[in-house]
Amino acid sequence: MAGRNGRTVRDLRRANRTAVLQRLYFDGPLSRFELGPVTGLSSGSISNVVADLVADGLLEEAGSVESDGGRPRTLLRVAPGSGHMIGVDVGETRVRIELFDLTLTELARTERPLTDREYEVEVIVGHIRDGIAEVLAEVGLAPERLLGVGIGVPGIVEYTPERGAVVHGQTIGWDAVPLEELLRAGSPLPDDVRYFIDNGAQTLGQAEMWFGGGRGARNAVVVLFGSGVGACLVTPEVDHGRAVEWGHLTVRVRGRRCRCGALGCLEAYAGAESLLRRWHEEGGRPPQGVDEETALTAMMAAAYPGESGTADPVALAVLEETAEYLGAGLSDLINLFQPERILIGGWAGLQLGARFLPAVRRHAMSYALRHPAQKVSVDLGRLGPDAVTVGAAILPLADFFGRGGRRLEPAPEGPAPAWRTALEERAPH
Repeated sequence: MAGRNGRTVRDLRRANRTAVLQRLYFDGPLSRFELGPVTGLSSGSISNVVADLVADGLLEEAGSVESDGGRPRTLLRVAPGSGHMIGVDVGETRVRIELFDLTLTELARTERPLTDREYEVEVIVGHIRDGIAEVLAEVGLAPERLLGVGIGVPGIVEYTPERGAVVHGQTIGWDAVPLEELLRAGSPLPDDVRYFIDNGAQTLGQAEMWFGGGRGARNAVVVLFGSGVGACLVTPEVDHGRAVEWGHLTVRVRGRRCRCGALGCLEAYAGAESLLRRWHEEGGRPPQGVDEETALTAMMAAAYPGESGTADPVALAVLEETAEYLGAGLSDLINLFQPERILIGGWAGLQLGARFLPAVRRHAMSYALRHPAQKVSVDLGRLGPDAVTVGAAILPLADFFGRGGRRLEPAPEGPAPAWRTALEERAPH
């Protein structure tokens, strides 16, 4: 039966369960007494919801605290083993698969290197399937205990009612690839274990906003800097974030050709792939037969050999120019969106950031308008190179929250896919 506002009793129960789970997840352990003010629920509702969640195995006791004159109050927390998620990062140099418990503690991981740009769709699908089976087997977890599998991919992700997630990855040669449909065909997972697919920069942004350097910010941009360049924009209008193709802004008319095919893109100057190519073209000697991460490490060592060596002037010049391009690119984000924070992540961003972050900040401030530049901070992300897989695992977690902690509960009504709405509603502030 629906009330005057159109909400049914099921909707109210689901919302109450979600409110309690959310607060215990992000702020727990808490007592029943503390849950009332932070959720806005009455003491009777708290008692009913907590009893329900304990019966479902989602909550457990976590000690007690003294009360004012009464008996000690029991603390509650989300039970880590009550749910499991898998996060997948389809990156430029490898496919990384990690298994997490409900509190996003890593339980197992595996990686599949990508050599010679092995972006053939069937290769990637095979790596994901095999990796899922491997991490489940490592801990002896049955597939039906998964809440879902989240996947971060390069490119634009579009959802269609007929085919699910379709990936438009121009830089890797993917043209309308029905990735969800391909994964589901012959999948070892039960039908009720879903795949959640989104842009990798967006999953990175989600992780940093929930658990990293973006927590508490209302306006932020999280930058993914790897072989290519991307970004996730978070504003009050889009709490769950929106991927923006920042790497394909034009920074030089008739400039270098980008791997997307256009001329003068930021990615053609600031992405790790182009950075290494420029080092070679200008007379440097990048190591051959190694992956990009190893090659970039070698470039940094050549530019900054320490007291006992002689710096490679070509490597140093290319790196310093890259810092200016990155700063100029960040100034566009500052002028366009006026964020409170900009966070730089991705394997290349974290590697270069330790040396070049002050220079990137300086260039960003010099190219940006004075007023928005004075209000923004530019820092490295806090979650390290695994942030994309953590963010990918958040996708099924958000869906689980949106269903009130019940796997078979209907999803909240809203624009498809419903987990996007759940991300926005459940994001901590």
